Amino acid sequence: MWLHLDQKKPALNEEKSGSAQNDNGQINADADIKEKTQTVHIKRKNGKDITMELEEYLIGVVGSEMPASFANEALKAQAVAARTFVAKRNFEVDDTTSSQVFQDESQLKQVWGEHYNENQNRVKNAVMETKGEVLTYQGELITAAFFSSCNGYTNNSEDYWSSKSPYLRSVESKWDKEVEGNVQQTTFTLSDFSAALGFQQAVTSISLPKRYPNGYVESILIDGISFSGREVREALSLRSSDFEITTDQQSVIIKTTGFGHGIGMSQYGAKAMAEAGADYQKILKHYYSGTEITKL
Repeated sequence: MWLHLDQKKPALNEEKSGSAQNDNGQINADADIKEKTQTVHIKRKNGKDITMELEEYLIGVVGSEMPASFANEALKAQAVAARTFVAKRNFEVDDTTSSQVFQDESQLKQVWGEHYNENQNRVKNAVMETKGEVLTYQGELITAAFFSSCNGYTNNSEDYWSSKSPYLRSVESKWDKEVEGNVQQTTFTLSDFSAALGFQQAVTSISLPKRYPNGYVESILIDGISFSGREVREALSLRSSDFEITTDQQSVIIKTTGFGHGIGMSQYGAKAMAEAGADYQKILKHYYSGTEITKL
């Protein structure tokens, strides 16, 4: 969901889909007991299954999913989104981008090096200052999707995924336009481009794309076959479904704007809002329309 950790400078992060389909994690009236006893079951890439307390787990997630140098209110917003994500999945996750990236203490020490204590304290404070807080819509836990950066507007959920969520609406995120590296260019050979999209021969025609009002590609005709923006993005491993395609006789050049699916909270937008004085509640309510912050 990846490039998220503090190294020489913050790197753009990839997305997390948060595509859990059930609502198993219900709001618990016995909040004090829930906070003290809630654990998370994690299936690790190395094949091990581990269990740990929720807030301890979240330190490893927030430290992996957002640069620790980001403003405290942005880190707090990420902590609430991450807590909501795991609760929505009934506290059963893996440690990859299929769920949320999680790294344990030894891994974070390797990544952060001499800055480990400083970074760990910043992340821990963000997690503990929001302890037990989750996002709900009409009393139900939400799918707290997040991504790195966008083209200036977030995506409607149904324009990329198949289902419409009333709280995952397209909203302005103007700050993302200023993110260094937000616009990227990738060049493919014509044969590689064609093969990635399933063609046996080199394609001969590429139409101008049809776009949603927020700029993301809705569809594009390639040799007479219609592809969605998502299909092209995923087939070619593009950073975004906001793309422009140009060609010459041998190459296909694709310019993308943004990094991620664009649904939910922009992490770089959250950073900019926090730096401008917004608190984490304002950030979350901007990106997750009509939601409330409640306690587990």
